[in-house]
Amino acid sequence: MSNIAPSVLRQASRLATAAPLRSARVLSRATTAAAVKTASASRSYVTETKRNNADVQAEHAIKLDHREMEKQGLAISAQDGSSQHVSPMADVLSNATVMDEGQRPIYLDMQATTPVDPRVLDAMMPFFTNVYGNPHSRTHAYGWETDKAVEEARKHIADLIGADPKEIIFTSGATESNNMSIKGVARFFGRSGKKKHIITSQTEHKCVLDSCRHLQDEGFEVTYLPVKSTGLIDMAELEAAIRPDTAIVSIMAVNNEIGVIQPLEEIGKLCRSKKIFFHTDAAQAVGKIPLDVNAMNIDLMSISSHKIYGPKGIGACYVRRRPRVRLDPIISGGGQERGLRSGTLAPPLVVGFGEACRIAKEEMPYDSKRIKYLSDRLLHGLLSMEHTSQNGDPNHFYPGCVNVSFAYVEGESLLMALKDIALSSGSACTSASLEPSYVLRALGNSDESAHSSIRFGIGRFTTEQEIDYVLKAVTERVGFLRELSPLWELVQEGIDLNTIQWSQH
Repeated sequence: MSNIAPSVLRQASRLATAAPLRSARVLSRATTAAAVKTASASRSYVTETKRNNADVQAEHAIKLDHREMEKQGLAISAQDGSSQHVSPMADVLSNATVMDEGQRPIYLDMQATTPVDPRVLDAMMPFFTNVYGNPHSRTHAYGWETDKAVEEARKHIADLIGADPKEIIFTSGATESNNMSIKGVARFFGRSGKKKHIITSQTEHKCVLDSCRHLQDEGFEVTYLPVKSTGLIDMAELEAAIRPDTAIVSIMAVNNEIGVIQPLEEIGKLCRSKKIFFHTDAAQAVGKIPLDVNAMNIDLMSISSHKIYGPKGIGACYVRRRPRVRLDPIISGGGQERGLRSGTLAPPLVVGFGEACRIAKEEMPYDSKRIKYLSDRLLHGLLSMEHTSQNGDPNHFYPGCVNVSFAYVEGESLLMALKDIALSSGSACTSASLEPSYVLRALGNSDESAHSSIRFGIGRFTTEQEIDYVLKAVTERVGFLRELSPLWELVQEGIDLNTIQWSQH
C-alpha cells in the first residue's frame, strides 16, 4: 500500500493541473461539433428516413408570386441616370438549382422511369435475405421456393396482357426484348433467304431503329414508315409497304416522347391476314392502358418493369406459342426461358416485376381516371398560354405523357430555369444529345419547335398540389424567358418572322 499511495497522489496531481486545459479542449470540441452539425444541417442534400420526409412539399419550393417579386424589385441605374426596376426572377433563375433543406425537385419524368411502389419493395425484400435459392436448382427446397415465386410472378405478368404464363420470357428490360424479337425473328426466317424484309416506323425507340440498322448491315431490307402530323401511322401506307418477303412488322404501342397510342388492333389484324409476325414495343403501354395480345393479334411484345413502378434491370418478352413464333436467341447458355434467353434469373427483381403487374392490373381503372384528371388540369393550364401547342394526336394519346412546345423559348434553357421540377425535353436515352428530337421532326415540326418542347410525365404518385405548382412555375418562367428574346418582341409587334430576311455577318 505504501508503494501505491505516492503513485496515486502523483496521478491525482497531474489530473488536477491538466483539468482546466482539458475542459477548454472539450469546450472547443463541443463548439466545433455544434458548428459542424449546424453547417451539415443547412447543407444536407440527403433526406432522413423519417415519416413523410421523402414527400415533395411544393410550398417549400422556390416561391413564384409575381406581385411579391415586383414589390422586392431590384433598382439599377440606367445610362441616362434614371432608376429602373429589374424583376428578381433573374435572381431566382440564377439560384434555381439551390433547393430548400432536404428538398428534392418535383418528379414529372415518368416516361424515363417510375419510383418503386412500396408494396413492390415489400414483396422483394425476403428474396434479398432468407429466400436466396437459385430458381433453376431442382434438387432442394431453396430452389423450389424461389422457382414457385418466379412462376407466380410470370402468371401476374401474363394476366396483365391476356397471355399464357409459358409465353412470358424474362429479360433484362425492354431494350433486350426489342433486340431479341426483331433480330431473332429476322435471323431465323432470313436464313432461307425468303424473308429478308422488315417494316417499322420512324418514331420508334432508338433500340428498335438501331436493331433494324444492324440487320441492314446483315443484308436485310428495312422500310421506315413515316407518320402523320398527329404521330399516328397511316394504315394504307403500312399495307402498301408489306411484301411477300416481309418477316416482321414492329410498331410501338405508346410513344415514349409524345404518348401517341397506335391502332394496335388494326395493325395486328392486317399482319395476321398477311401471315406476318407483329411485334410491339409496349414498354410505355403495359399496365397503363388495357392490352390483350389475343384480341390485338400481337405475336411479340416488349415489356419493362421500371415503367410500371417495379425495379430496374428486369423486363419481359411475350413470345406467342400458337401460332408459334420461331426466333434465334441472342444469348446462349444453359437454356433457361424456353432456350430463348439463357442465364440465371434474379428472383428479387422477378418477384418485384410480378407484383408491379398485379397492382397495375388491380388499380388500372383508378390510376387511369386520376391521371386523366391531373393531365387535363395540366394541359388546360399550359395550352391557355399564348403560342403553346400540344405535340401528337390530342384524341389518341396516353394522358400520363404530355408533350408541349413553347414557341420562342429554348427548351434547354427552360429546363435549366425549372431546376425545381424534374422534366425532360425528350427521351432519356437520347437526352445527352442537343440535336432536336427525331420523333418531333418526324411529325413535321421545325427545328425551333422541336427544341422548344418539354415532356411532362404524370404518374401514380403525382399530386394535384404538384401540378398546380408546376403550372405556376412554367407560366412565370416561360414569360420571363420570352421577355429576354428579341424574337418575342417582333411577334408582339405583329411581325411575321417568316417574312424576315436575316443577313449574315
